[in-house]
Amino acid sequence: MSLQNNYGTADRLMRYVQIDTQSDPNSDTSPTTEKQKNLSQLLVQELKAIGIADAEMDAYGYVYATIPSNTTKNVPAICFCSHVDTAPDCSGTGVKPILHKNYDGKDIVLPDDPTQIISTTTYQYLKTHIGKDIITASGTTLLGADDKAGVAIIMSMTNFLVQHPEIKHGPIRILFTPDEEVGKGTDKADMKKLGAAIGYTLDGGELGTLEDETFSADAAKIIINGVIVHPGYAKGIMVNALKIAGEILAALPKNEWSPETTEKREGFVHPLAVNGIAERATIEFIVRDFTVEGLHNHEARLKSIAETIMKQYPNCTMEFVVKEQYRNMKEVLDQHPQIVAYAEEAYKRSGLTVINKPIRGGTDGSRFSYMGMPCPNLFTGMQGIHSKHEWVGVEDMEQSANMLVQLVQVWEEKS
Repeated sequence: MSLQNNYGTADRLMRYVQIDTQSDPNSDTSPTTEKQKNLSQLLVQELKAIGIADAEMDAYGYVYATIPSNTTKNVPAICFCSHVDTAPDCSGTGVKPILHKNYDGKDIVLPDDPTQIISTTTYQYLKTHIGKDIITASGTTLLGADDKAGVAIIMSMTNFLVQHPEIKHGPIRILFTPDEEVGKGTDKADMKKLGAAIGYTLDGGELGTLEDETFSADAAKIIINGVIVHPGYAKGIMVNALKIAGEILAALPKNEWSPETTEKREGFVHPLAVNGIAERATIEFIVRDFTVEGLHNHEARLKSIAETIMKQYPNCTMEFVVKEQYRNMKEVLDQHPQIVAYAEEAYKRSGLTVINKPIRGGTDGSRFSYMGMPCPNLFTGMQGIHSKHEWVGVEDMEQSANMLVQLVQVWEEKS
């Protein structure tokens, strides 16, 4: 059964991206920016207009909704989840989405900043969209397909299932989260209210990708306590913590062990920020690997590098602090193989070739998998994320919505 081109995902996406929902990594509020609720409130209104009676937004900006079961079978409740926020890396204010009909394969010069050019040289995947429709921003902002493409896909699937009650499915829970881009997307999620046994995030890229493995992630912090005295009388006494921090950074490997030098299954250590004064300085890192053992090895190596530098400054001290961020969801998903197997079946029924590869990052599904809801990640088509070159293929989004319709039927049939 082909249900493609019946979903209207492009229209939804182009409306949603014009609402600024950028999250803030420096905020301690939930959500980190109040403006994220503007899209969440709109989604509740649209869900109710579709016919989803229980759609609601809570005080933290999370949207919960249910498509009730229409089968007599005992099907586990499935959650489809996407995040409403956009990344702090690039402006999300005043997004002007552009629909490029029947893309001709040439470089796309974005009109509001002609220096911003999307080309098939940089984005090889763009070649597969010649003759198809794509959506970009205008050159001064990101697009916000990450993850409003996922939101649009879930909304389109919901509308389709409500309009086609002959398609049998179990209970479907919808969850839209804030703050995923700043690592807080699951912090205030009410898992009891959600009540889903399994989940799927719609936060992936290329058509056909199905991701059941992520990095495991920690944050590491090196705190250097120097020796401070009046700079006019500092000779032989002062030890500047900022300079020690610089030495530690300079001692990091140049040709390995960093995001800019690693790929595939290689982990890395990445300095994010240096803050402080001469007396006390802090270096913040993220540490990534596909195994916890790998994380611990990276952390031990980083600590050893710092300790070697610190030996030169016996009057100074160092603190090394590690905080867990998220863990590889594959460890959980391997205990529930049917969750990925049923998704693979839905891909095949949709005429798609499954592309299974690990994510060099994390999703809300990484944490949800350890919160009692195993949760792989499904494709949306988004490309060039977190940048002014962000774009998405309309057909990719349509195929994703179609695949979700197939997926809920697979679960109903096999229950």
